[in-house]
Order: sequence, then C-alpha cells, then structure tokens
Amino acid sequence: MAKILIAEDERDIRELIAFTLQFAGFEVTLATNGVEAVEMAATLRPDLILLDVRMPRMTGYQACQVIKQMPETQNTPVIFLSAKGQESEIQEGLNVGAVDYILKPFVPDELTDQVRRVLEEFGKV
Repeated sequence: MAKILIAEDERDIRELIAFTLQFAGFEVTLATNGVEAVEMAATLRPDLILLDVRMPRMTGYQACQVIKQMPETQNTPVIFLSAKGQESEIQEGLNVGAVDYILKPFVPDELTDQVRRVLEEFGKV
C-alpha cells in the first residue's frame, strides 16, 4: 500500500482528498501547511506527496524546493493541487520539481487515476 502525504490548509478539501485516496486503498498522512509537509516528508518518507500551492507558513512551491533538496525525499514524486490554472503557475510548479499539476476542483476518480499513474511511473506500487 502506497503512502501519500497530503499538504492542504483548507480542512474540507484536505478531508475530501484523504477520504478519496483512503477509499482507493492508499495510506494517507495529512499536513496543514508547507512547514509541516517538509517535516513530515523527512520522517515519513512517503511514496508520493500532494501539495497545495497556497498555504500558510510556506507555499507549496517553497516546500517542494526543500523536499527536493533533502536526500531522503529528493526522488519522491510531488503533485501540486491548485485552483490557479494559469500556464505560468503550472510551469513554476514543474520548475521546482513537481511531476504533475492537478487543478481544483477535481473529480475524485480522476485524482485517484493520476495518483496511481504517477506511482506506477515511479515504481512505487
């Protein structure tokens, strides 16, 4: 069972993502901001990290940069979740090391499919 770390500051969205992925059979850990995500990523060593872009204390972009610099998580795939769909936002996410960018609102089945696809691509399932 793949371990997924979700960092999302909005409780309702965080719980929806967690429920969706747990229902699909994934082990889920939750963070409420970028700083928590970085700290948890180092100890948890998840198979995949989902980061919201806009979070307090540290943005998703900043968290991704730190995660990609840590030896224990540098090869962990990161997917951004954001309501911001401008090409420049997506490009920035990919530039800091994300492998995918999912726009909110998302369809739960599509989220699960994208997560599975990335995990398979990285040999994590």
